[in-house]
Amino acid sequence: MQTVLIFAELTIRETQRRKVLWLALLLALGFLGIFGLGLHLIFREIERIGVAIEEIELGLGLLLSAGLYMVNFLVVVMALLVSVTAVSGEIDSHTIEALVTKPIRRWEIVLGKWLGFAIIVAAYTLLLAGGLITLYRWRTGFAVSNIPAGLSIMLLQGLLVLSLTLLGGTRLSTLANGVVAFMLVGIAFIGGWVEQIGSLLQNETAVDVGIVTSLIMPTEILWRQVLALLQPRVTTSPFAAGPFVVLSQPSDLMIGYAVAYTAVLLLLSLVSFSHRDL
Repeated sequence: MQTVLIFAELTIRETQRRKVLWLALLLALGFLGIFGLGLHLIFREIERIGVAIEEIELGLGLLLSAGLYMVNFLVVVMALLVSVTAVSGEIDSHTIEALVTKPIRRWEIVLGKWLGFAIIVAAYTLLLAGGLITLYRWRTGFAVSNIPAGLSIMLLQGLLVLSLTLLGGTRLSTLANGVVAFMLVGIAFIGGWVEQIGSLLQNETAVDVGIVTSLIMPTEILWRQVLALLQPRVTTSPFAAGPFVVLSQPSDLMIGYAVAYTAVLLLLSLVSFSHRDL
């Protein structure tokens, strides 16, 4: 376990050395600053007009949903970009050869990298999503429901993508690994839309297509779980649309499935790298 922790620390230091953490922090603060300023200006204008408090909560809730949707996307992209070269890049540069010749097990290298990246993704999720919700609560006074559960599922989505890219890195080139990961996320996104529209039109075939894509890559259904937890009033509003509405309520069983899916991907990455010829 000590070896795993050492590799986790080295992974975090490597992202610092490459200035990834500092750039991500700077851009995250910029994102929160723009959201906070926009929220302040919109809220002040709504107050000046004198709109009813119920309508204010719904309208600003949609703004929060848009912000959370962007945060959710950034967490997925962050998890993918920081880890896509973690294994394949070191194999291509032959850096990994200096490590595997030492008296350490290969799976400890991969698990340590996963743990280091997981800490980074968790901190990024907490900063962006937590900051967004804090700004919303502070400026509007409206409460946000189920914050710990919602942020945990958002983090789970990032860890799922992280495990997928680490597995891909043990067998694919960096470019191929990135393409596969992005395409799977895209398939999940379009499948989620097909399921939502199928639910609206009561088309069982379209709903089944969405369910199948969620089983292949459960990122989109996890987003709907996050939205249903954090914004239950907005997601059921007839004025909500697009990615901010949950017409087909996701099953709680999908959370357990996503946890198992992530664990299997991580286990496969450990086994795959342990048996790869270098």
